[in-house]
Amino acid sequence: MKTAVYQMAVIPGQPKDNIKKVADWLNQLPDDIDIAVLPEMWNTSYTLNRLADLIDDEGSREITMLQQAAKHQNVNIVAGSIAVKAGTKFRNRSIVIDRRGNIIHHYDKIHLVPMLDEPSFLEAGNKFETFELDGMKMGMIICYDLRFPEITRRLAVDGAELLFVVAEWPIERIRHFTALLTARAIENQCYVVASNGAGTCERTVFGGKSMVISPLGDVIAEAEMDEATITAEIKTEQSDAVRQAIPIFKSRRTDLY
Repeated sequence: MKTAVYQMAVIPGQPKDNIKKVADWLNQLPDDIDIAVLPEMWNTSYTLNRLADLIDDEGSREITMLQQAAKHQNVNIVAGSIAVKAGTKFRNRSIVIDRRGNIIHHYDKIHLVPMLDEPSFLEAGNKFETFELDGMKMGMIICYDLRFPEITRRLAVDGAELLFVVAEWPIERIRHFTALLTARAIENQCYVVASNGAGTCERTVFGGKSMVISPLGDVIAEAEMDEATITAEIKTEQSDAVRQAIPIFKSRRTDLY
């Protein structure tokens, strides 16, 4: 399968403009793209103190556009994440839509970033699981989740052969981002497809470096810092082949850890 990753420069606090920007990007994708991937918080960026004025309850504007684009383009969409209303707070929610426009998976960010004061504005999710697109098992995490290898190992043990990481990771710690992405691919013997943001929000500069990494830790495609699109072929059999050649999952000591 072939994936396209949008390293998007999100316009802070302008959901309508961002919806149009994503719609235009999806509509110009080549016909051979199987999965389109967006970054974290692409509807608002990190304007957390303004969310009450910017978003609707369940992201219906964003989701309607994505469902229409998925059907029109015959493409699966790993829709990064958007801010949605959840009780008195909000959630940072990732949504996956298949080629027929059906929502097949959603994931609410589990680990909230203390450095960005996320816990004051967002409510953490409390569950995660694999999903399937075009016959391949996959998993999803959001930004800060990347620092917690327990969640990705659980997804891999549950059969995920491809891991999506959607982020708005700052330039100051971009070396951590690229190192952790590679580590997650190698230790779980799975593809990692990462979409990071570009541009700025208030004083934060996002670092880009979106990439696709093979189950052996080889970088297949990589962006620089500015807004960009990268594409890569995913060989659906490679993860299984690597796991057979280097059987780390059979070597795990589940009696000890």
